[in-house]
Amino acid sequence: MRILITGASGLIGKALTKVFDDKGYELLLAGRSEPKDTRETKWTIEDGFAEPERLEGLDAVVHLAGESVSALRWSDEKKAAIRNSRVEGTRSVVDALSRLKARPKTFISGSAIGFYGDRDDEVLSESSVAGDNFLAQICREWESESRRAEDAGIRTVLLRTGIVLSKDGGALATMLLPFKMGVGGVVGSGKQWMSWISLPDEIRAIEFVLERDDIRGAVNLTSPNPVTNQQFTSVLGEALYRPTFIPLPEFAISMLFGEMGDELLLSSTRVEPKRLIDAGFTFEHADLKSAIENALAEPSA
Repeated sequence: MRILITGASGLIGKALTKVFDDKGYELLLAGRSEPKDTRETKWTIEDGFAEPERLEGLDAVVHLAGESVSALRWSDEKKAAIRNSRVEGTRSVVDALSRLKARPKTFISGSAIGFYGDRDDEVLSESSVAGDNFLAQICREWESESRRAEDAGIRTVLLRTGIVLSKDGGALATMLLPFKMGVGGVVGSGKQWMSWISLPDEIRAIEFVLERDDIRGAVNLTSPNPVTNQQFTSVLGEALYRPTFIPLPEFAISMLFGEMGDELLLSSTRVEPKRLIDAGFTFEHADLKSAIENALAEPSA
């Protein structure tokens, strides 16, 4: 199978590339840097693919490229970069695929549970409506660009990914240092829901939707067991054998991080992976304790 991956240097992209290599797939890795070997190709939002002819005859495309949403605060420039990398970037990829003579059968595009916004205790499935904050707006536009691949006759899957647990990147990696120092604690009220997934299950879910021709549209990539921030804090503290009694109050988060803190740290998103479960997907790490222990035990990338 010939597969193009964008964002292969990211947390999910690296893990997916390794698994696909082990399976013997023929990979084409797209990125902004000059190619180092024959399986890399240059792609930028501004100029598109430097060698579009190499996309002919692909079996699938996994589009994971996107600016990190993490920052001390979201400046106007950072917010523009977040949007452009996802919306304009996806438009660039879909335009290139649409112009091919031999188009790929499947287009799997990143998205996020940020689509749903801040929803308190509401249980959210793929049929739930979008939220109304900044990240929800970005996800709506992002998915709209991805869905254009369907117009070109390409089966399209949208990966609404939750918090991916890995010590090599993402939210867990950011939390580890303060928790190891014994200064971790509940964020805000601690009642906000966190919808998470282990990195191995994230990769297995992507493989699953790639191989299932009957799956298209939005798919939630989260564990079936979301937890509150208070529960997450307790489980992580126990796994690290550290106390978790120093809270980070809501006013401090808003003062320090502004809009980013409100949307990434205080927002509540209680998601269920309904379509994955209905399709028969099974999780290796359905409970948080198992997922965190696995993440901490894995060799660093």
